[in-house]
Amino acid sequence: MADAPTRQDADDGFQPLTQAAGGTAFGFTDDVTVAADGRVFFTDASSRWSQAAYKTAILEHAGDGRLLVYDPADRQTRVLLDGLQFANGVALSQDERFVLVNETSAYRVRRYWLAGPKEGQDEIVIDGLPGFPDGISRAPGADRYWIALFAPRNALLDFAADKPYLRRLTWRLPEALQPKAAHVAHVLAIDGQGQVLVNRLDAADSAYAPVTSVVQDRDELVLGSLEQRAIGRVNAATAR
Repeated sequence: MADAPTRQDADDGFQPLTQAAGGTAFGFTDDVTVAADGRVFFTDASSRWSQAAYKTAILEHAGDGRLLVYDPADRQTRVLLDGLQFANGVALSQDERFVLVNETSAYRVRRYWLAGPKEGQDEIVIDGLPGFPDGISRAPGADRYWIALFAPRNALLDFAADKPYLRRLTWRLPEALQPKAAHVAHVLAIDGQGQVLVNRLDAADSAYAPVTSVVQDRDELVLGSLEQRAIGRVNAATAR
């Protein structure tokens, strides 16, 4: 998860570059990637809830997430996509013709076209993922995108997806009674067409879980987690 874009000035320290877009302030800036020309693509997972209330944002299922871009050339922030279900990880294609964004509570990855005949259009790249997609990153020099799945899908949340009253009821349950994420380490790799290239899962008690970010560094995958107190590493060549 990331803060909103900032700049560092010699005299004033860190200063925010942007704090709102389209008349709506950021509620939960989440992930970020930077294009070669300096444009900053980032997500606002929810305009209503902060990071501390991420479970509430997912349970509410309000579709108040956004994909945004900050352009340092004119210092303006534009909304590329809104109505997203918990907008999370973001990654640019190698040629920067499109950007991918994870919709965590919709179990899918969406593409927004930045150039070409579909410029300004969006589409679903892969849907019905087996878990909650969190971070996404492109493998160096390849049409391959690693996705960290925070936890397996939850039967109760799936059942309540189109039942707002049931989601509100679940949201109001005491913390001890709310759905719990299973302890499973899960990463996927897809290509730009949404074809699954790699699917690796570890459900052992000793598994490094939950995995919230995955980045390929040469022949290794570097894993991050909101709950683990260390960085995980696994051989990318054997991640099958």
